Amino acid sequence: MVLVCASSTFSLTNSVPFTCQISTTPFGSSFLFNNRVTNVSVSVCHAKKKIGFFDRILDYIEGGPKLRKWYGAPGLLEKDGTSTSDDATEDYPEDEVRDAVLVTDGDSEMGQMVILSLIVNKSRVKALVKDKRVALEAFGSYVESMVGDTGDGQFLKKALRGVSTIICPNEGFISSVGSLQGVKHVILLSQLSVYSGKIGIQSMMKSNAKKLAEQDESVLSSSGIPYTIIRTGELQDTPGGKQGFTFDKGCAGSGSISKEDAAFVCVKALEFVPQTGFIFEVANGENKVSDWKECLAALMEKSSQQPLQ
Repeated sequence: MVLVCASSTFSLTNSVPFTCQISTTPFGSSFLFNNRVTNVSVSVCHAKKKIGFFDRILDYIEGGPKLRKWYGAPGLLEKDGTSTSDDATEDYPEDEVRDAVLVTDGDSEMGQMVILSLIVNKSRVKALVKDKRVALEAFGSYVESMVGDTGDGQFLKKALRGVSTIICPNEGFISSVGSLQGVKHVILLSQLSVYSGKIGIQSMMKSNAKKLAEQDESVLSSSGIPYTIIRTGELQDTPGGKQGFTFDKGCAGSGSISKEDAAFVCVKALEFVPQTGFIFEVANGENKVSDWKECLAALMEKSSQQPLQ
């Protein structure tokens, strides 16, 4: 149940289930809820002369009021943006519970979309960001944000504390870090098919991104960690939840997909952890998916009958 309210004085109305998807366009026009089936019960609190909960998120992202107190988040940051509760010398037990999802590049556009989809999914979220204070103001206590050099083994160990799954919304992370010991699943959003289809000046402009995507996929496939590589069509700044999907071979190279839908698929990939590795293509299409675990299992079975490319 999610309790949405804007002040301490409110009237509580009915709890109602709703069908929703967060429209997570950090630099776009609005947050929308539509078409995605998410079993969330919401008690709506009508506050006097206060803007709504999601309007506050939009205000922040569009440069409006600061949200350090957003949804009950404590003000735990010092002037330098570090948390007073951090303890760099803390030892982490080997048998610790690993139930968190770590989002790399968490302050990028795709990273923010993935984080918001994870919040709706009620996942425990950690994120690698460049500015911890900004992340706290944006996501409140829902996200444990971390700032540091992932090339530093001690920082990486700390970032991976309690992490079961890593979601990489952009290329470059997997091929640049060392050991991911303890991680049980890595989900990589890959634009390799899109980059490979570029020609002329566009090919030159995307050559570095293509190289990073190739390195990420190569390193991940030989890591020994169960992984899911989601090769999407070209990412578009269009509202999510408006179209279905296609998983046909070649769709990533020739099709496109809403960034919101791509983030949504990344989160749905949490429902199916392959024994070894799994690569599939996705773009917007006509197919409506009601059971993502079943859908991904069928795609896995189909891909096992074909050589990975």
